[in-house]
Amino acid sequence: MIVSASYRTDIPAFHARWFQARLAAGEAWVTNPYGGRPSRVSLAAGDVDGWVFWTRNPLPFMDALEAVAARGEPFTVQMTVLGYPRALDTAVIPPDRALPAMAALRDRFGPRAVVWRHDPIVFTDLTPAAWHRERFARHAVALRGVVDEVVLSVMQVYAKTRRGLDARARQHGFAWRDPPDDEKRALLADLAEIGAQEGLRVSLCGQEALRAGLPGVAPAACIDAARLADVAGRQIKARPKPHRTCGCAESRDIGAYDTCPHGCAYCYAVRNVTLAKQRYAAHDPASPFLEKPAPD
Repeated sequence: MIVSASYRTDIPAFHARWFQARLAAGEAWVTNPYGGRPSRVSLAAGDVDGWVFWTRNPLPFMDALEAVAARGEPFTVQMTVLGYPRALDTAVIPPDRALPAMAALRDRFGPRAVVWRHDPIVFTDLTPAAWHRERFARHAVALRGVVDEVVLSVMQVYAKTRRGLDARARQHGFAWRDPPDDEKRALLADLAEIGAQEGLRVSLCGQEALRAGLPGVAPAACIDAARLADVAGRQIKARPKPHRTCGCAESRDIGAYDTCPHGCAYCYAVRNVTLAKQRYAAHDPASPFLEKPAPD
């Protein structure tokens, strides 16, 4: 089993104590976000074939990564570095801290242990296509030889992302938009060319309709069993994730929505930043659940 930690919240940035307690206990409990019953996820040595960590800031999580490595379990870190203005990204660490953190991960855990994510691409007055080209190129140069892959995606407009962006746009006086696919595809093609020049494999997370006609852009495998096998130096037991067009392997996620206080305006995993901050403040690192389950 591959364990994901977590595409629902930033466990490395905010929940390192909880994760290490769960690792020591050998289990975590997860509330199904779609109304299902709580379920147990075994984290016992021998039950976990590999880990995928998702984060904007791995620095508070270095001891936890050492603990996972000491168990002999391979992991990869999917790390988003965008450098967006504070009107969009309220509290993430800036690139001048994030990029060296990625280099530190590579130096300590190997060249296949970290993947750069430039996603989601958000089109605003503050971050037009030209801004993305310039910032992406700057980061790609800095990460040459540090990572071998960059994952791209364009923001998908869910109800919660629309609400968050509308509120932030009113507060900070900018406009955002969801451009036509041709415009998105043109930017992705430019970023793919820049990435290839810096020796990066460029992949797109889902969004197969956008990937059509983009030479050199591969389908992303964010839960990447082949990468984990490279890190481990052995085969990893994994099955393809059902009903997906991407290359992701099946995994269990141990995170919870509405628990990340980063405050990114476009976040799909947070309905309300104030709610997320309240839940983070009420979080108990000793609980088997990341988020306190609702009463029956």
